[in-house]
Amino acid sequence: MDPASRPAVVIDNGTGYTKMGFAGNVEPCFITPTAVAVNDSFSDQTRAAAKGNWLAQHSAGVMADLDFFIGDEAVARSRSSTTYSLSYPIRNGQVDNWDTMEKFWQQCIFNYLRCDPEDHYFLLTESPLTPPETREYTGEIMFETFNVPGLYIAVQPVLALAAGYTTTKCEMTGVVVDVGDGATRIVPVADGYVIGSSIRSIPLTGKDVTQFIQQLMKERGEHIPPEESFDVARRAKEMYCYTCSDIVKEFNKHDREPSKYTKRLTGIKPKTGAPYTCDIGYERFMGPEIFFHPEIYNNDFTTPLQDVIDRILSCLGDRLCLRISTEDYNGT
Repeated sequence: MDPASRPAVVIDNGTGYTKMGFAGNVEPCFITPTAVAVNDSFSDQTRAAAKGNWLAQHSAGVMADLDFFIGDEAVARSRSSTTYSLSYPIRNGQVDNWDTMEKFWQQCIFNYLRCDPEDHYFLLTESPLTPPETREYTGEIMFETFNVPGLYIAVQPVLALAAGYTTTKCEMTGVVVDVGDGATRIVPVADGYVIGSSIRSIPLTGKDVTQFIQQLMKERGEHIPPEESFDVARRAKEMYCYTCSDIVKEFNKHDREPSKYTKRLTGIKPKTGAPYTCDIGYERFMGPEIFFHPEIYNNDFTTPLQDVIDRILSCLGDRLCLRISTEDYNGT
């Protein structure tokens, strides 16, 4: 069947999570951590047992390459078994290990989406300011390994801006705040193109929000197993956090009616199997507050997010005026 008659495969690879599905769907089919667990001892043990037999060694290498897991299954496997090592192929928005990335894509296509890559066009995403070599490596893997008929690589903020428009006719112009697990960038977009010289990065990310919530819960004396504290903070961030317009009013609301605004998380201690509970209170609004009052978390960076955006807009405003005056001068 012609690939154009089938929906395109969309894979959005991020530092922390990967979203994948098919074009036309309202939401992704799968959202999974961008993690890979590989059995390190499998290859060495099997090849040692097959010493002297080249065919057995080759088979051992093939089986070792197939013995890996991705996503939540990889995280669970690395916790339950010491033979599996967990790695993250993307770091700070950039691919850090191409072999692991290829394994990850393989599982995404064949195990999760269960499709034949030769029958679908592919849409992949990349972060702003990605070097051209990364696109070359991505295209090489997609065309030579998976034999995809067509590939388009789009910048994540541009797609986010496109998703915000409800009409087909749009100028695709705006400023996108792209907060990821490993990188946060403020990206101006004009007519669908990223203005690379005006992109700004700030040293606060989604992982910092999680670590700040983890710190607040520890200082408040919540009884959480140390090995579970980061995961609990991440769950609290994803399920209950929100931004507020006035932090003082928010504190007063929580103090007046703590039972109304306090949420509770439950879990199982991995070592003993006993259940535990913890309350999520001020952390619900204090976590995202580090973007607007960064001094409460990082003394080295104290510029609020809104100030960074204002500076970008002021610079773009000057460029826009220059463009208008130049066009008027040319008589257009």
